[in-house]
Amino acid sequence: MNENIFRILAALILFTGMGISFYFRLKADRESGEKLSRKADGTVLMTIIRIGGLILWLSPFVYLVNPAWMAWSKLGLPDSLRLLGVGLGILCGFGIYWLFSSIGTGITPVSATRKEHKLVTNGIYKYIRHPLYTFGSLLFIAFGMMADSWFIAALGILTFILMAIRTPKEEANLIAKFGDEYREYMKRTGRFLPKLF
Repeated sequence: MNENIFRILAALILFTGMGISFYFRLKADRESGEKLSRKADGTVLMTIIRIGGLILWLSPFVYLVNPAWMAWSKLGLPDSLRLLGVGLGILCGFGIYWLFSSIGTGITPVSATRKEHKLVTNGIYKYIRHPLYTFGSLLFIAFGMMADSWFIAALGILTFILMAIRTPKEEANLIAKFGDEYREYMKRTGRFLPKLF
């Protein structure tokens, strides 16, 4: 299959996910009237997240501008696996919309909650406590498959690991805010994937 087709599909999926995220984040800031400081997560962790985030976001754009610049990270995946990445990316797009429409104004860029935050247990949050980390990381893994780049896929995995490290702090904040209600919610749901049992 032509490389340009994969680039077009990858761009559509990436920009759709980004558009959904930006729209709902701006809407949450506007409707809540509150813009949270990124200092809530601590200087070291936020520095790592910012540097990693810059590399994470630049890599797909480098591929989209000129795939030859990412040739050093080429895996040589067959078209069937790259198309599987397209399918996974489309599913992630739906998942991203579902999670943002479920959480509403509760979305924040940090592990702290908004003053008027209500515990969301509907939509995707009925099954998973942190779907943004799941779908966001999977989107970059899917993009790595579409771009045939081990580096972009590895960044998706690394992002998930960093978010998993941050998650206990986020959950401690939620327990502090919601107490037993959040503890009970934790028993019913999986952290990143639905609980099977």
